[in-house]
Amino acid sequence: MRCGCCKQHLSFRTNIPDYGPLPERISMNRPDHILRLLLIDDSEEAAEATVNLLRNGGIPVRPSHAKDLAELGALLEQSPDLVMIDMSSQNIGVAAAIENVSRSGKDMGVIIHDSAPADATAVADAFTSGASGFAFTNQPEHVRGVVLREFAALSARRNQRRLEAALRETQRRCDALLESSREPIAFEHEGMHVRANKAWLEAFEIDEANPIDGIAMLDLIAPESTDAFKSLLRNADANDAAPRRLAITARKMDGSSFEATLELSSASYEGEPCHQIVLRMANANAGVDPERIRQLEELRSRDLVTDLYNRKYLLGELDRVVDATASGKGGYTLTLFEIDRYRELYDVVGTVNIDLLLRDVGAEIRKHVGAGDIAGRLGDHSFAVLSSARTPTNKDELAQALRSGLEGQTFTIGKQEFQVTASFGGTLLTEKVASSAHALVQAEDALRQAQGEGGNKVVFADIAAKAKADADDDGQWLELLQAALNGSGFSLRYQPIIGLNSNGGEIYEVVLRLESPKGEISPGVFLPVAERNGMLAAIDRWVIGQAIRSVLEREKAGHTTRIFVKLSPASLDDPGLLKWITQQLTEARLPGDALVFEMPESIVVSNLKSAREFLQGLDSIKSSFALEQFGLGLNSFQLLKQIPVRYVKIDRNYMVGLPGSKENELKIREICSQAKHAGKLTIAEFVEDAASMSILFACGVNFVQGNFLREPDRTMSYDFGIG
Repeated sequence: MRCGCCKQHLSFRTNIPDYGPLPERISMNRPDHILRLLLIDDSEEAAEATVNLLRNGGIPVRPSHAKDLAELGALLEQSPDLVMIDMSSQNIGVAAAIENVSRSGKDMGVIIHDSAPADATAVADAFTSGASGFAFTNQPEHVRGVVLREFAALSARRNQRRLEAALRETQRRCDALLESSREPIAFEHEGMHVRANKAWLEAFEIDEANPIDGIAMLDLIAPESTDAFKSLLRNADANDAAPRRLAITARKMDGSSFEATLELSSASYEGEPCHQIVLRMANANAGVDPERIRQLEELRSRDLVTDLYNRKYLLGELDRVVDATASGKGGYTLTLFEIDRYRELYDVVGTVNIDLLLRDVGAEIRKHVGAGDIAGRLGDHSFAVLSSARTPTNKDELAQALRSGLEGQTFTIGKQEFQVTASFGGTLLTEKVASSAHALVQAEDALRQAQGEGGNKVVFADIAAKAKADADDDGQWLELLQAALNGSGFSLRYQPIIGLNSNGGEIYEVVLRLESPKGEISPGVFLPVAERNGMLAAIDRWVIGQAIRSVLEREKAGHTTRIFVKLSPASLDDPGLLKWITQQLTEARLPGDALVFEMPESIVVSNLKSAREFLQGLDSIKSSFALEQFGLGLNSFQLLKQIPVRYVKIDRNYMVGLPGSKENELKIREICSQAKHAGKLTIAEFVEDAASMSILFACGVNFVQGNFLREPDRTMSYDFGIG
């Protein structure tokens, strides 16, 4: 999760099973990027196929479907992101659809699509009327590419409007602050005033009725200070690092003079570069201790536990550095890092002593950062460093030094000693980094990769080399995966699924991990390689077999346990899988309901015939099935009438910001109500906070699952309170 952190991108999914959540993410307040899609198509089945094509390609979609003009008008009022129009639609013609979109006055992308348009003039007319893209329906990758491009363009337009509005608001506030400031402030360009506030006019006794832009700056400087002032301006233009303070003798309009200090900084006025000059009167701070002022400012920017900079200061400095980089002043890196196994440490040392441990970690960090580096604390156990004077060849030097320093240090709390390691992810800040959020996302992704590879590791984002590295690494990954299938390289973690309204018994979901010489690797790293090389079905069998053995061990220990197992689409094409599952259960003398198999709703819809046959076979041996990522289809509950499903797992996107999203809460209530009426049980996964738990309980959700309750563990040791 997702530094609650952003990239103007989509949260991609793949067609491979999600074998469990990655470690806890830094909170960067990432926005929700679900695509709100309005489809205009005479056939609801064709519209559903388009939705599944997008979702199976990793694009989360919240669709709606208009079958006539009355529905279209109502749905346009809900402000969809994109409108996709089938060129063969008869109920709503292309021209009428585009006209209605235009008349709505809302900014949305319009994509027309067809398998092979016979009328080029109709396509041209559609673009003239306002269509922004065309997609060949019979080419899935083209459809996805056009949708992603149009959504990115729409997001860019929206961002531009937000930025322009924010800029106007900032300018209004700056104007108000400038005029209300007691400090004399003026703006200078080529030696002339371009603006000054009331305090500046009062300081030099300038008549407010006279235009300030007709007064030269040198007119307000005494002769003995003019040369120094000219030198200050020249040096400021030639060298950004030049001194920006100058003690002068200032001269009022009546010829009298006074002592003051000028503070000069670069600025812009109405789009033109200029200098901002703040006048510090010699007696303005009489009686005020400058050292005390400095100490107060320092305290405001510090984290009191670690004595590193606090989150607010650090993010402010990141904004400044990104802006400087965009102007061609590069050479900075951003490194994020998190303490490994923090929750285990927290449970051992307790609430009081954890601050002592973090204080010692902060001291270790300060040993390694240089004068030009800015180290700060972002969250409970997450930190960041902005490093200067870095290049692509030495960008990770500081991170490697910090990693080694933490690993080699023994931390003593009371009578206990602890070894602490951390995972590091970084990115080199370049002109292509569009914003602070973009930089944070790049570094965070690298951090998750480091954690996914077992932790205590440094990973730096290298987007340009990623494709080549993927190809080069495939051979090594294949060897590792094959060895895991043949030996004991894979392992399982178990996350409890807990009943909210009644005691549902002991239920766990299995989470797959790959063990390597460098540590534990999460499925997001190795499953794409397995998918490209046709190994998913074999991995599914390994997971199923191990899950059966785990249930059998629990049975011998006197526990009745049910386990959820994720399946990949490849298993639907495995003709011998159902027979193999039956044999495994029979040999273990376990009932079929010991296992619950699960698969995303969109995958089942796209492979409906195979899925129906497979699920009917599961039903015959009393094994249950769960639909994952449920609730984003055009008519998700229609699917439940076609296949025997016991559980529906509410799509995780409805959990994003649930305490603050009335829309998500209402959708969850609707799903729970319809599921209860259909005799299905609901599961909410990826639950991350207590507020969400309360809402889910009120909505009538049957089961919950997530790191807030218990992270995946090597043992099935959760206390369900049974009996």
